[in-house]
Amino acid sequence: MGHFAKVNSSNIVTTVIVAEQDYIDTLSDKDSYIQTSYNTYGGTHWVPGEHFITPSADQSKALRKNFPSSGWKYDGTGFYPPKIYDSW
Repeated sequence: MGHFAKVNSSNIVTTVIVAEQDYIDTLSDKDSYIQTSYNTYGGTHWVPGEHFITPSADQSKALRKNFPSSGWKYDGTGFYPPKIYDSW
């Protein structure tokens, strides 16, 4: 199982789901689903269950810089929270 963020045409996350890659591949809009890592924050993959205390020994698991929520932006390399003000 993996986590996938669905992004709209503006690259805004509309939902995050848990699914197998085989399921995503069957969807007509499969290109709008981007795999992400639940334990990734700040570009680092952290040991699950430790609340960002210990970095994981396997940093290849760090996907897309941050685990997103609805409303977050995908810039082609990673997910970022929305800006409250344009100047931020």
